[in-house]
Amino acid sequence: MLSRILSFLKFFKSRLSRQIALWVFASILVIEGIILVPSYFRRENELLSQLEQVSRATVDSLEFLLQQDISDRTFLQEEVKNIIKDSQVVLGLSIYQANGQLIYTLGEPPEISLKQLKRARIVHSHNFDGKRYDIAWTERHFGGDYILIVRHDASTVQPELYAFIGRIAVLVIIISAFVTSVTMFFLGVTVISPLLRLRDDLIAAGDALSKDREQPDFYSLSVKRDDELGELMVAFNQMFHRVYKEIAQRKQAEEVLRAEQEKSERLLLNILPVMIADRLKQGQINIADGFAEVTVLFADIVGFTEISSRTSPEELVELLNKIFSSFDRLSEQYGLEKIKTIGDNYMVAGGLPLPCTNHAESIAEMALEMQQEIMKFRDECGKPLNIRIGINTGPVVAGVIGTKKFIYDLWGDAVNTASRMESQGLPGKIQVSNSTYELLCDKYLLEKRGKINVKGKGSMTTYLLKGRKV
Repeated sequence: MLSRILSFLKFFKSRLSRQIALWVFASILVIEGIILVPSYFRRENELLSQLEQVSRATVDSLEFLLQQDISDRTFLQEEVKNIIKDSQVVLGLSIYQANGQLIYTLGEPPEISLKQLKRARIVHSHNFDGKRYDIAWTERHFGGDYILIVRHDASTVQPELYAFIGRIAVLVIIISAFVTSVTMFFLGVTVISPLLRLRDDLIAAGDALSKDREQPDFYSLSVKRDDELGELMVAFNQMFHRVYKEIAQRKQAEEVLRAEQEKSERLLLNILPVMIADRLKQGQINIADGFAEVTVLFADIVGFTEISSRTSPEELVELLNKIFSSFDRLSEQYGLEKIKTIGDNYMVAGGLPLPCTNHAESIAEMALEMQQEIMKFRDECGKPLNIRIGINTGPVVAGVIGTKKFIYDLWGDAVNTASRMESQGLPGKIQVSNSTYELLCDKYLLEKRGKINVKGKGSMTTYLLKGRKV
Protein backbone atom coordinates (compact mmCIF):
# COMPACT_ATOMS: atom_id res chain seq x y z
CA MET A 1 0.00 0.00 0.00
CA LEU A 2 2.78 2.40 0.96
CA SER A 3 4.68 1.64 -2.24
CA ARG A 4 1.58 2.44 -4.31
CA ILE A 5 1.14 5.74 -2.51
CA LEU A 6 4.79 6.62 -3.08
CA SER A 7 4.49 5.61 -6.72
CA PHE A 8 1.43 7.84 -7.05
CA LEU A 9 3.18 10.78 -5.39
CA LYS A 10 6.03 10.48 -7.90
CA PHE A 11 3.65 11.74 -10.57
CA PHE A 12 3.60 15.13 -8.86
CA LYS A 13 7.37 15.48 -9.27
CA SER A 14 6.75 16.10 -12.93
CA ARG A 15 6.19 19.76 -13.85
CA LEU A 16 3.53 18.72 -16.32
CA SER A 17 1.78 16.68 -13.63
CA ARG A 18 1.77 19.64 -11.25
CA GLN A 19 0.37 21.92 -13.91
CA ILE A 20 -2.37 19.45 -14.78
CA ALA A 21 -3.21 18.89 -11.11
CA LEU A 22 -3.36 22.64 -10.50
CA TRP A 23 -5.62 23.27 -13.48
CA VAL A 24 -7.95 20.38 -12.62
CA PHE A 25 -8.16 21.48 -8.99
CA ALA A 26 -8.72 25.13 -9.93
CA SER A 27 -11.32 24.20 -12.57
CA ILE A 28 -13.33 22.16 -10.07
CA LEU A 29 -13.13 24.99 -7.55
CA VAL A 30 -14.44 27.46 -10.14
CA ILE A 31 -17.27 25.12 -11.13
CA GLU A 32 -18.22 24.48 -7.52
CA GLY A 33 -17.98 28.21 -6.84
CA ILE A 34 -20.40 28.91 -9.68
CA ILE A 35 -22.78 26.34 -8.21
CA LEU A 36 -22.30 27.73 -4.68
CA VAL A 37 -23.50 31.27 -5.51
CA PRO A 38 -27.13 30.34 -6.27
CA SER A 39 -26.99 27.81 -3.43
CA TYR A 40 -26.00 30.62 -1.08
CA PHE A 41 -28.96 32.82 -2.06
CA ARG A 42 -31.31 29.85 -2.03
CA ARG A 43 -30.21 29.00 1.49
CA GLU A 44 -30.57 32.65 2.52
CA ASN A 45 -34.14 32.69 1.21
CA GLU A 46 -34.85 29.46 3.08
CA LEU A 47 -33.60 30.97 6.36
CA LEU A 48 -35.58 34.18 5.80
CA SER A 49 -38.66 32.13 4.97
CA GLN A 50 -38.18 30.27 8.24
CA LEU A 51 -37.95 33.65 9.98
CA GLU A 52 -41.24 34.63 8.38
CA GLN A 53 -42.81 31.42 9.54
CA VAL A 54 -41.75 32.17 13.12
CA SER A 55 -43.45 35.61 12.99
CA ARG A 56 -46.41 34.37 10.99
CA ALA A 57 -48.81 34.20 13.98
CA THR A 58 -47.90 37.74 15.08
CA VAL A 59 -48.33 39.13 11.58
CA ASP A 60 -51.68 37.32 11.15
CA SER A 61 -52.93 38.85 14.42
CA LEU A 62 -51.87 42.32 13.27
CA GLU A 63 -53.48 41.74 9.90
CA PHE A 64 -56.76 40.73 11.57
CA LEU A 65 -56.60 43.80 13.83
CA LEU A 66 -56.04 46.20 10.92
CA GLN A 67 -58.98 44.76 9.03
CA GLN A 68 -61.29 45.89 11.90
CA ASP A 69 -62.95 49.29 11.84
CA ILE A 70 -61.07 50.95 14.69
CA SER A 71 -61.45 54.66 15.11
CA ASP A 72 -59.68 54.95 18.47
CA ARG A 73 -55.94 55.11 17.73
CA THR A 74 -55.01 54.69 21.40
CA PHE A 75 -56.87 51.43 21.49
CA LEU A 76 -55.13 50.41 18.25
CA GLN A 77 -51.73 51.14 19.68
CA GLU A 78 -52.42 49.18 22.86
CA GLU A 79 -53.61 46.20 20.89
CA VAL A 80 -50.50 46.29 18.69
CA LYS A 81 -48.25 46.36 21.76
CA ASN A 82 -50.06 43.40 23.24
CA ILE A 83 -49.74 41.41 20.02
CA ILE A 84 -45.96 41.86 19.51
CA LYS A 85 -44.82 41.86 23.14
CA ASP A 86 -44.34 38.09 23.17
CA SER A 87 -42.77 37.91 19.71
CA GLN A 88 -39.08 36.82 19.68
CA VAL A 89 -38.24 37.99 16.19
CA VAL A 90 -40.28 41.19 15.66
CA LEU A 91 -38.12 44.19 16.65
CA GLY A 92 -40.46 46.95 15.46
CA LEU A 93 -43.17 48.01 13.03
CA SER A 94 -44.74 50.96 11.28
CA ILE A 95 -48.42 51.41 10.36
CA TYR A 96 -49.48 53.80 7.62
CA GLN A 97 -52.82 54.71 6.13
CA ALA A 98 -53.29 54.04 2.46
CA ASN A 99 -52.68 57.69 1.71
CA GLY A 100 -49.20 57.46 3.26
CA GLN A 101 -49.94 59.04 6.64
CA LEU A 102 -48.00 57.43 9.51
CA ILE A 103 -50.33 56.19 12.21
CA TYR A 104 -47.99 54.38 14.59
CA THR A 105 -44.35 53.28 14.98
CA LEU A 106 -43.17 50.81 17.56
CA GLY A 107 -39.59 49.59 18.33
CA GLU A 108 -36.98 49.83 15.58
CA PRO A 109 -38.43 51.61 12.58
CA PRO A 110 -38.25 49.57 9.36
CA GLU A 111 -36.29 51.00 6.40
CA ILE A 112 -38.76 50.23 3.59
CA SER A 113 -39.98 53.49 2.04
CA LEU A 114 -43.50 54.14 0.71
CA LYS A 115 -42.07 54.54 -2.81
CA GLN A 116 -41.03 50.87 -2.82
CA LEU A 117 -44.60 49.86 -1.91
CA LYS A 118 -46.04 51.32 -5.10
CA ARG A 119 -44.57 48.52 -7.23
CA ALA A 120 -45.65 45.42 -5.24
CA ARG A 121 -48.24 44.21 -2.80
CA ILE A 122 -45.59 42.69 -0.48
CA VAL A 123 -42.00 43.97 -0.25
CA HIS A 124 -39.08 42.13 1.37
CA SER A 125 -35.88 43.99 2.29
CA HIS A 126 -32.72 42.52 3.86
CA ASN A 127 -30.40 45.27 5.11
CA PHE A 128 -26.69 45.51 4.27
CA ASP A 129 -25.25 43.99 7.44
CA GLY A 130 -27.76 41.12 7.28
CA LYS A 131 -29.01 41.55 10.84
CA ARG A 132 -32.43 43.06 10.01
CA TYR A 133 -35.18 41.82 7.71
CA ASP A 134 -38.12 44.07 6.82
CA ILE A 135 -41.44 42.98 5.26
CA ALA A 136 -44.19 45.35 4.09
CA TRP A 137 -47.79 44.45 3.32
CA THR A 138 -49.75 47.08 1.40
CA GLU A 139 -53.42 47.91 1.59
CA ARG A 140 -53.85 45.94 -1.62
CA HIS A 141 -52.78 42.82 0.24
CA PHE A 142 -54.92 43.51 3.33
CA GLY A 143 -57.93 44.65 1.35
CA GLY A 144 -58.27 47.59 3.74
CA ASP A 145 -56.93 51.08 4.42
CA TYR A 146 -53.63 50.28 6.18
CA ILE A 147 -50.01 49.53 5.29
CA LEU A 148 -48.00 47.34 7.70
CA ILE A 149 -44.19 47.24 7.76
CA VAL A 150 -42.54 44.83 10.22
CA ARG A 151 -38.83 44.65 11.18
CA HIS A 152 -37.51 41.17 12.02
CA ASP A 153 -34.41 40.16 13.95
CA ALA A 154 -32.26 38.36 11.31
CA SER A 155 -29.06 38.20 13.33
CA THR A 156 -29.21 34.38 13.39
CA VAL A 157 -29.36 34.17 9.58
CA GLN A 158 -25.82 35.34 8.83
CA PRO A 159 -24.06 32.80 11.14
CA GLU A 160 -26.20 30.08 9.59
CA LEU A 161 -25.13 31.24 6.16
CA TYR A 162 -21.44 31.28 7.19
CA ALA A 163 -21.76 27.76 8.57
CA PHE A 164 -23.48 26.70 5.35
CA ILE A 165 -20.67 28.24 3.26
CA GLY A 166 -18.06 26.54 5.45
CA ARG A 167 -19.70 23.13 5.02
CA ILE A 168 -20.01 23.64 1.29
CA ALA A 169 -16.38 24.87 1.03
CA VAL A 170 -15.06 21.84 2.90
CA LEU A 171 -17.16 19.59 0.70
CA VAL A 172 -15.92 21.39 -2.43
CA ILE A 173 -12.27 20.99 -1.35
CA ILE A 174 -12.79 17.29 -0.57
CA ILE A 175 -14.52 16.72 -3.91
CA SER A 176 -11.86 18.73 -5.76
CA ALA A 177 -9.03 16.86 -4.07
CA PHE A 178 -10.69 13.50 -4.73
CA VAL A 179 -11.43 14.25 -8.37
CA THR A 180 -7.94 15.69 -8.86
CA SER A 181 -6.33 12.63 -7.27
CA VAL A 182 -8.39 10.21 -9.32
CA THR A 183 -7.69 12.22 -12.47
CA MET A 184 -3.99 12.33 -11.69
CA PHE A 185 -3.89 8.62 -10.98
CA PHE A 186 -5.43 7.62 -14.30
CA LEU A 187 -3.64 10.42 -16.15
CA GLY A 188 -0.37 9.40 -14.50
CA VAL A 189 -0.80 5.75 -15.45
CA THR A 190 -2.00 6.41 -19.01
CA VAL A 191 -0.07 9.57 -19.96
CA ILE A 192 2.44 10.97 -17.46
CA SER A 193 4.29 7.75 -16.68
CA PRO A 194 4.63 6.76 -20.38
CA LEU A 195 5.81 10.31 -21.18
CA LEU A 196 8.44 10.16 -18.43
CA ARG A 197 9.60 6.77 -19.70
CA LEU A 198 9.66 8.13 -23.25
CA ARG A 199 11.76 11.05 -21.98
CA ASP A 200 14.20 8.52 -20.47
CA ASP A 201 14.25 6.72 -23.82
CA LEU A 202 15.11 10.01 -25.57
CA ILE A 203 17.97 10.64 -23.12
CA ALA A 204 19.25 7.08 -23.59
CA ALA A 205 18.96 7.50 -27.37
CA GLY A 206 20.97 10.72 -27.22
CA ASP A 207 23.69 9.02 -25.16
CA ALA A 208 23.78 6.05 -27.51
CA LEU A 209 24.13 8.28 -30.57
CA SER A 210 26.63 10.75 -29.10
CA LYS A 211 28.81 8.23 -27.25
CA ASP A 212 28.65 5.43 -29.84
CA ARG A 213 27.05 2.90 -27.49
CA GLU A 214 25.01 -0.19 -28.18
CA GLN A 215 21.34 0.32 -28.99
CA PRO A 216 19.44 0.67 -25.66
CA ASP A 217 16.51 -1.52 -24.65
CA PHE A 218 13.81 1.13 -25.01
CA TYR A 219 10.70 1.02 -22.85
CA SER A 220 8.66 2.39 -25.76
CA LEU A 221 9.46 -0.74 -27.79
CA SER A 222 7.55 -2.91 -25.31
CA VAL A 223 4.41 -0.72 -25.27
CA LYS A 224 1.52 -1.30 -27.65
CA ARG A 225 -0.99 1.56 -27.63
CA ASP A 226 -3.73 2.46 -30.08
CA ASP A 227 -3.64 6.19 -29.43
CA GLU A 228 -1.59 9.28 -30.28
CA LEU A 229 1.00 8.49 -27.60
CA GLY A 230 1.49 5.04 -29.09
CA GLU A 231 1.95 6.61 -32.53
CA LEU A 232 4.52 8.98 -31.01
CA MET A 233 6.47 6.03 -29.54
CA VAL A 234 6.40 4.21 -32.87
CA ALA A 235 7.60 7.35 -34.67
CA PHE A 236 10.38 7.81 -32.09
CA ASN A 237 11.64 4.25 -32.53
CA GLN A 238 11.51 4.50 -36.31
CA MET A 239 13.43 7.77 -36.21
CA PHE A 240 16.04 6.37 -33.79
CA HIS A 241 16.65 3.24 -35.87
CA ARG A 242 17.00 5.29 -39.04
CA VAL A 243 19.37 7.80 -37.43
CA TYR A 244 21.33 5.04 -35.64
CA LYS A 245 21.75 3.14 -38.90
CA GLU A 246 22.76 6.23 -40.86
CA ILE A 247 25.25 7.28 -38.19
CA ALA A 248 26.71 3.76 -38.13
CA GLN A 249 27.06 3.84 -41.92
CA ARG A 250 28.56 7.31 -41.78
CA LYS A 251 31.07 6.26 -39.11
CA GLN A 252 31.96 3.21 -41.14
CA ALA A 253 32.50 5.42 -44.18
CA GLU A 254 34.53 7.83 -42.06
CA GLU A 255 36.70 4.96 -40.83
CA VAL A 256 37.32 3.84 -44.39
CA LEU A 257 38.04 7.42 -45.42
CA ARG A 258 40.30 7.95 -42.42
CA ALA A 259 42.21 4.76 -43.21
CA GLU A 260 42.62 5.88 -46.81
CA GLN A 261 43.73 9.33 -45.67
CA GLU A 262 46.28 7.79 -43.31
CA LYS A 263 47.50 5.57 -46.11
CA SER A 264 47.76 8.57 -48.44
CA GLU A 265 49.48 10.52 -45.68
CA ARG A 266 52.03 7.75 -45.16
CA LEU A 267 52.65 7.50 -48.90
CA LEU A 268 53.06 11.26 -49.14
CA LEU A 269 55.48 11.34 -46.21
CA ASN A 270 57.44 8.50 -47.78
CA ILE A 271 57.95 10.76 -50.80
CA LEU A 272 58.25 14.20 -49.22
CA PRO A 273 59.51 15.71 -45.96
CA VAL A 274 56.80 16.52 -43.45
CA MET A 275 57.24 20.27 -43.80
CA ILE A 276 57.05 20.10 -47.59
CA ALA A 277 54.00 17.81 -47.49
CA ASP A 278 52.23 20.28 -45.19
CA ARG A 279 52.92 23.11 -47.60
CA LEU A 280 51.54 21.08 -50.49
CA LYS A 281 48.37 20.27 -48.50
CA GLN A 282 47.96 23.99 -47.77
CA GLY A 283 47.75 24.64 -51.51
CA GLN A 284 51.26 25.80 -52.38
CA ILE A 285 52.12 24.81 -55.95
CA ASN A 286 55.67 25.98 -56.62
CA ILE A 287 57.86 24.98 -53.69
CA ALA A 288 61.53 25.96 -53.91
CA ASP A 289 63.89 26.98 -51.11
CA GLY A 290 67.53 28.01 -51.05
CA PHE A 291 69.88 26.70 -48.34
CA ALA A 292 73.26 28.31 -47.68
CA GLU A 293 74.93 25.17 -46.35
CA VAL A 294 73.86 21.56 -46.80
CA THR A 295 75.83 18.35 -46.71
CA VAL A 296 74.98 15.87 -49.50
CA LEU A 297 75.90 12.16 -49.57
CA PHE A 298 75.88 9.86 -52.58
CA ALA A 299 76.44 6.11 -52.16
CA ASP A 300 76.84 3.47 -54.83
CA ILE A 301 77.06 -0.31 -54.47
CA VAL A 302 80.29 -1.36 -56.19
CA GLY A 303 79.98 -4.18 -58.72
CA PHE A 304 76.21 -4.30 -58.48
CA THR A 305 75.86 -4.85 -62.23
CA GLU A 306 78.00 -7.98 -62.03
CA ILE A 307 76.06 -9.23 -58.98
CA SER A 308 72.73 -8.67 -60.77
CA SER A 309 73.82 -10.77 -63.73
CA ARG A 310 74.26 -13.80 -61.44
CA THR A 311 71.15 -13.25 -59.27
CA SER A 312 67.45 -13.79 -60.01
CA PRO A 313 65.31 -10.62 -60.24
CA GLU A 314 63.33 -11.48 -57.10
CA GLU A 315 66.44 -12.16 -55.05
CA LEU A 316 68.14 -9.05 -56.42
CA VAL A 317 65.22 -6.77 -55.53
CA GLU A 318 64.94 -8.35 -52.09
CA LEU A 319 68.62 -7.78 -51.40
CA LEU A 320 68.55 -4.17 -52.64
CA ASN A 321 65.42 -3.51 -50.59
CA LYS A 322 67.10 -4.79 -47.42
CA ILE A 323 70.19 -2.66 -48.02
CA PHE A 324 68.28 0.54 -48.77
CA SER A 325 65.81 -0.09 -45.92
CA SER A 326 68.73 -0.23 -43.50
CA PHE A 327 69.98 3.06 -45.00
CA ASP A 328 66.50 4.57 -44.50
CA ARG A 329 66.58 3.63 -40.82
CA LEU A 330 69.98 5.30 -40.49
CA SER A 331 68.71 8.50 -42.13
CA GLU A 332 65.80 8.62 -39.66
CA GLN A 333 68.16 7.86 -36.77
CA TYR A 334 70.44 10.83 -37.60
CA GLY A 335 67.65 13.22 -38.64
CA LEU A 336 68.64 13.30 -42.30
CA GLU A 337 66.46 13.62 -45.38
CA LYS A 338 66.53 10.81 -47.92
CA ILE A 339 66.27 12.40 -51.36
CA LYS A 340 66.04 9.47 -53.80
CA THR A 341 67.44 6.23 -55.09
CA ILE A 342 68.47 5.66 -58.70
CA GLY A 343 69.21 2.03 -59.41
CA ASP A 344 71.85 1.05 -56.85
CA ASN A 345 72.66 4.70 -56.06
CA TYR A 346 71.42 6.23 -52.76
CA MET A 347 71.20 9.99 -52.08
CA VAL A 348 70.71 11.63 -48.66
CA ALA A 349 71.16 15.19 -47.37
CA GLY A 350 71.56 16.92 -44.01
CA GLY A 351 70.55 20.49 -43.08
CA LEU A 352 67.20 20.61 -44.91
CA PRO A 353 64.32 21.20 -45.13
CA LEU A 354 64.89 22.38 -41.53
CA PRO A 355 68.35 23.96 -41.29
CA CYS A 356 70.71 22.72 -38.56
CA THR A 357 74.38 23.17 -37.57
CA ASN A 358 75.48 19.51 -37.26
CA HIS A 359 74.47 18.34 -40.73
CA ALA A 360 78.04 17.38 -41.72
CA GLU A 361 78.57 15.33 -38.55
CA SER A 362 75.24 13.54 -39.01
CA ILE A 363 76.15 12.66 -42.60
CA ALA A 364 79.58 11.43 -41.46
CA GLU A 365 78.02 9.21 -38.80
CA MET A 366 75.59 7.75 -41.33
CA ALA A 367 78.39 7.10 -43.86
CA LEU A 368 80.41 5.17 -41.28
CA GLU A 369 77.30 3.17 -40.28
CA MET A 370 76.55 2.45 -43.97
CA GLN A 371 79.98 0.82 -44.33
CA GLN A 372 79.25 -1.45 -41.36
CA GLU A 373 75.79 -2.35 -42.74
CA ILE A 374 77.30 -3.38 -46.10
CA MET A 375 79.86 -5.58 -44.35
CA LYS A 376 77.08 -7.20 -42.38
CA PHE A 377 75.05 -7.92 -45.54
CA ARG A 378 78.17 -9.26 -47.31
CA ASP A 379 78.70 -11.77 -44.50
CA GLU A 380 75.02 -12.81 -44.51
CA CYS A 381 74.48 -13.30 -48.24
CA GLY A 382 77.99 -14.33 -49.22
CA LYS A 383 78.10 -11.91 -52.14
CA PRO A 384 81.04 -9.52 -52.85
CA LEU A 385 79.19 -6.42 -51.69
CA ASN A 386 81.07 -3.13 -51.32
CA ILE A 387 80.08 0.52 -51.21
CA ARG A 388 81.55 3.78 -52.46
CA ILE A 389 80.49 7.01 -50.74
CA GLY A 390 81.01 10.64 -51.69
CA ILE A 391 80.20 13.68 -49.51
CA ASN A 392 80.21 17.41 -50.19
CA THR A 393 78.98 20.52 -48.36
CA GLY A 394 77.69 23.72 -49.96
CA PRO A 395 74.64 25.77 -51.00
CA VAL A 396 71.75 24.07 -52.78
CA VAL A 397 68.24 24.76 -54.03
CA ALA A 398 65.57 22.28 -52.92
CA GLY A 399 62.04 21.94 -54.23
CA VAL A 400 59.27 19.76 -55.62
CA ILE A 401 59.13 19.04 -59.32
CA GLY A 402 56.50 17.34 -61.41
CA THR A 403 52.74 16.73 -61.04
CA LYS A 404 52.90 12.93 -61.37
CA LYS A 405 55.39 10.83 -59.42
CA PHE A 406 56.77 14.11 -58.05
CA ILE A 407 59.83 14.12 -55.78
CA TYR A 408 61.65 16.49 -53.45
CA ASP A 409 64.98 17.07 -55.19
CA LEU A 410 68.16 19.15 -54.89
CA TRP A 411 70.02 21.28 -57.43
CA GLY A 412 73.25 23.17 -57.44
CA ASP A 413 77.01 22.83 -57.77
CA ALA A 414 77.23 21.28 -54.30
CA VAL A 415 75.03 18.38 -55.47
CA ASN A 416 77.12 17.82 -58.60
CA THR A 417 80.33 17.90 -56.57
CA ALA A 418 78.95 15.36 -54.08
CA SER A 419 78.04 13.09 -57.00
CA ARG A 420 81.62 13.44 -58.37
CA MET A 421 83.02 12.60 -54.90
CA GLU A 422 81.16 9.30 -55.10
CA SER A 423 81.72 8.42 -58.78
CA GLN A 424 85.42 9.23 -58.57
CA GLY A 425 85.91 7.73 -55.14
CA LEU A 426 87.42 4.42 -54.12
CA PRO A 427 85.51 1.18 -53.37
CA GLY A 428 84.92 0.74 -49.68
CA LYS A 429 86.00 4.35 -48.98
CA ILE A 430 84.25 7.58 -47.99
CA GLN A 431 85.57 10.50 -50.02
CA VAL A 432 84.80 14.04 -48.86
CA SER A 433 85.46 17.43 -50.37
CA ASN A 434 87.53 20.16 -48.78
CA SER A 435 84.40 22.05 -47.62
CA THR A 436 83.22 18.99 -45.73
CA TYR A 437 86.71 18.30 -44.42
CA GLU A 438 86.82 21.72 -42.73
CA LEU A 439 83.58 20.90 -40.84
CA LEU A 440 84.75 17.40 -39.75
CA CYS A 441 88.46 17.65 -39.13
CA ASP A 442 88.16 18.47 -35.44
CA LYS A 443 86.13 15.37 -34.53
CA TYR A 444 86.91 12.80 -37.22
CA LEU A 445 89.92 11.06 -38.67
CA LEU A 446 90.44 12.13 -42.25
CA GLU A 447 93.24 11.05 -44.58
CA LYS A 448 94.33 13.35 -47.35
CA ARG A 449 93.96 11.63 -50.71
CA GLY A 450 95.53 14.47 -52.61
CA LYS A 451 94.51 16.23 -55.75
CA ILE A 452 92.26 14.48 -58.24
CA ASN A 453 90.89 15.67 -61.53
CA VAL A 454 87.16 16.12 -61.09
CA LYS A 455 85.02 16.21 -64.18
CA GLY A 456 83.70 19.72 -64.71
CA LYS A 457 85.61 21.05 -61.71
CA GLY A 458 89.25 20.47 -62.54
CA SER A 459 91.84 19.59 -59.90
CA MET A 460 90.45 19.26 -56.34
CA THR A 461 91.97 18.20 -53.03
CA THR A 462 89.90 15.44 -51.42
CA TYR A 463 89.99 13.45 -48.18
CA LEU A 464 89.00 9.98 -47.03
CA LEU A 465 86.90 9.67 -43.88
CA LYS A 466 88.34 6.94 -41.69
CA GLY A 467 86.42 7.18 -38.42
CA ARG A 468 85.88 9.16 -35.24
CA LYS A 469 88.64 10.61 -33.15
CA VAL A 470 89.03 8.99 -29.77
